[in-house]
Amino acid sequence: MNSPTHVRLEHLNEGEPCGVPTPRLSWWLPEDAGSQTAYEIEVGGIASNTVEPGTWSSGRVENDRNVLVDALAGCPSPVAGERRTIQLKVWTEQGTSDWSREYPWLTGLLSPADLGAEWIEPFESVAEEPGRRPAYSLRQSFETRTSIASARLLVTAHGIYEAFLNGHRVGDLELTPGFTSYRSNLQVQQFDVTDMVTEGGNALGLLVSDGWFRGRHGFEREANGFGNRVAVLAELHLSYADGTTEVVGTDRSWRSTPSLVTAADLMDGQFQLGGSTADWAAPGFDASGWANALPASEPLTLDRTRLITSVAPPVKAKRTLEPVSVTGIGSGSWVVDFGENINGWVRLSNLGPKGTRSALLHGESLNQNGSVTTDHLRAFMFATQELLPAGQVDVVVAKGVEGEVFEPRHTTHGFRYVQIDGGPEELSSEDIRAVFVHSDLEERGTFTCSDEAVNWLHEAAVRSFLGNACDIPTDCPQRERSGFTGDWQIYVDAAAFTHDVAGFTDKWLRDLAADQWSDGTVPTVIPNPPGNVPSGNPFTDMSAGSAGWADAAVIVPWKIWRQYGDLELLRRQYPSMVKWVESAAQQAAGGRHHLRAAEHPEPRAHETYLWDTGFHFGEWLEPDEIPSMDPTKDHGIVATAYLAHSARLLADSAAALGCDADHDRFGQIADGAREAWALEYLNEDGHISVPSQANHVRALQFGLVPPAHVQTVADRLAELVTERDYRLSTGFLSTGMLLQALADNGHTATAYRVLMSDGIPSWMAMRNRGATTIWERWDGVNETGAANASLNHYSKGAVISFLHQYVAGIRPAPQTTEDTAGYRRFLVAPHIGGGLDFAKATHQSPYGLIGSEWTVTGNQVQLDITVPPGTQATLELRDSSEVLPPGQHRRTVPTTAVKGASALVPVS
Repeated sequence: MNSPTHVRLEHLNEGEPCGVPTPRLSWWLPEDAGSQTAYEIEVGGIASNTVEPGTWSSGRVENDRNVLVDALAGCPSPVAGERRTIQLKVWTEQGTSDWSREYPWLTGLLSPADLGAEWIEPFESVAEEPGRRPAYSLRQSFETRTSIASARLLVTAHGIYEAFLNGHRVGDLELTPGFTSYRSNLQVQQFDVTDMVTEGGNALGLLVSDGWFRGRHGFEREANGFGNRVAVLAELHLSYADGTTEVVGTDRSWRSTPSLVTAADLMDGQFQLGGSTADWAAPGFDASGWANALPASEPLTLDRTRLITSVAPPVKAKRTLEPVSVTGIGSGSWVVDFGENINGWVRLSNLGPKGTRSALLHGESLNQNGSVTTDHLRAFMFATQELLPAGQVDVVVAKGVEGEVFEPRHTTHGFRYVQIDGGPEELSSEDIRAVFVHSDLEERGTFTCSDEAVNWLHEAAVRSFLGNACDIPTDCPQRERSGFTGDWQIYVDAAAFTHDVAGFTDKWLRDLAADQWSDGTVPTVIPNPPGNVPSGNPFTDMSAGSAGWADAAVIVPWKIWRQYGDLELLRRQYPSMVKWVESAAQQAAGGRHHLRAAEHPEPRAHETYLWDTGFHFGEWLEPDEIPSMDPTKDHGIVATAYLAHSARLLADSAAALGCDADHDRFGQIADGAREAWALEYLNEDGHISVPSQANHVRALQFGLVPPAHVQTVADRLAELVTERDYRLSTGFLSTGMLLQALADNGHTATAYRVLMSDGIPSWMAMRNRGATTIWERWDGVNETGAANASLNHYSKGAVISFLHQYVAGIRPAPQTTEDTAGYRRFLVAPHIGGGLDFAKATHQSPYGLIGSEWTVTGNQVQLDITVPPGTQATLELRDSSEVLPPGQHRRTVPTTAVKGASALVPVS
């Protein structure tokens, strides 16, 4: 029998440092296996008192689990920086497998006590304004005594840092230490630098800039969100060939100076004298004129309990794009089109002669004269309505050194186009590249079909997501770059199908719990610069706790549990989930909207669960509605729906965790809110009193409608989209659920018509107007080509879940339990139609590769389904179902036997 594969620790990519002393293990069973009955683990390289490293074996363990298994219980705990190997074999119904290959187990920082160096900060002689602050160089020389056996570098910072050793950049991680709720969680990176240390003289350098810690951030571009001073903390651990060790750490003997990066801000951009060099971090460099570094003055540096090894993959430069065109637009100005909208920066290798000043403006759109515009990305101050600059400008002044290259790694931009003003007299396509920067998320799912427009939609949504996966799930990569809670709860299912977002989301959820207020309120953005208390900004504090946004505290952990089967993550987030639902329920019970109170002075019984007070964004950005930020507006139809939904998910979570009393308590809140919604907003004939598409979608998808009226509501939803010529009028919250609501209730043909319609508002209108990513607004580019708001907002791209779960038909089991979660049990229930004659999706689940493919030939449909070992699928057809064991399955049935067969009529 073949061997197990895809062995991983927690949710980490292979080889990433692990900060858990006894990590859980997951693995894929051999392809020729059915189900597992037992396993055996061997761990090599365990540090011991003997010359040879030790080995530990679990022996044979009777267990049928192979995802997030506590398989290393009993293994001696590692020490920080220890390198181990893991091998395993399994017993299955088919026999005993071969041993797997050796997989690395690298431990990172296991305890804050593992990092004992001193926090230091650069000497700042002038207090520059935010956005104009330079990056600072800090360095230390050191001598090695003899030949090096191994060397590892641990680094973190308040700000963004790059590490250099002997004049060379360390590693390939970007924007380190990443964006977290720094008061509670600060990531420490670990690098193997054995090959970079030389015998004799060496130099260690750190370049640090404001980053998220004290740079501009968010819609109002506020600075100093987490502190007023940048600082660094680093230790270089040297192990010599003779068995001795030495540590070189940051202390006040280090030297510092403002660097050639004369200004660096994530939003404003980077200003630099000359190309990127690190000669200042080389041995022998004369730093005698530099100032002494200072002991860190931020009180936050005293709290070392927040130092952690990341549970998420790092940010990297993942792809390099060549220009599609380079166009001169006047004397000394060029516009470069890279063909797609991305997050990152450009690499410019032609800086012109000495003294040439090149200003690089990054944008998503062009003016009619062909120049780059960022006017549509300008935010404003809520209090004064004052427009703010859009930023996204990098400037470099050439030093005239042969081979100099400008690559601004202390900022990021959302852009397709770059305008270069005042640069070199000639610029060719060989002189410039765009660098797509995002979290190093492993691709897990694919989708393709016979319609290229639908394939475009899938690609655009994925590109939008990756452009917003920059250590946190941001809303947009240019104007705000904030971790809006609503965006992620809307899109997380789609993201989990196409990419491994388990660790990425785990990290973000820890910050959500850390920044949640004591009364349960969830801030609108996570990480939240003010932390777990009100900020003092009236709008920021008013908007915290908005329904559909704050509900991410419940919806996201539940969806991650459903997608990955991580019960411990659900258990860890459970107190946060409870605090939020209790807070929302208390608001419902404790207040009444003034208009409702005027109409009914005596509250009716159901109003205990009717949440109609407080500020809510509501559906947000419906095409027919002007967005309202009026805190007195009645959004009860939205807020009560989310109270019912989150309380139901919380009750189900309580059941999964064995909290029976909580299951009953939150089930009562869910039932009460559902009944309140129906009594308040559903007429006796089954019609919704506020008849928007969005309210019909929520009613169906959240189970708010009594069974007798479900079809009435579904039919009315179909009528509403038909009346608009199959175009949407949904906004932010419900767009991703619209097609599912139709297909689940007998309107698959209508769902396909909406999917493929064009004209504003629709997804295909974005394609017709040149989009490469998903727009924030349905009218993101008007008929004249002018841009409106962000052109890279992934939330409306959540529709691709319909492609995965309904067109291809792959979806988790409807009832999530420990025996079904993580696709251990799943459905294959394709809805064919829309004129498609072919569709295919694959998904690398925690248990292995799932596949669903269908092809229509005449009146027959051929279905090809892949079920991974250790799992079970249920194939659902129109009027029948079949349980499929692991393996490859092919079924050929009449088209009339498949769900959605009535939708086979081609779309005109």
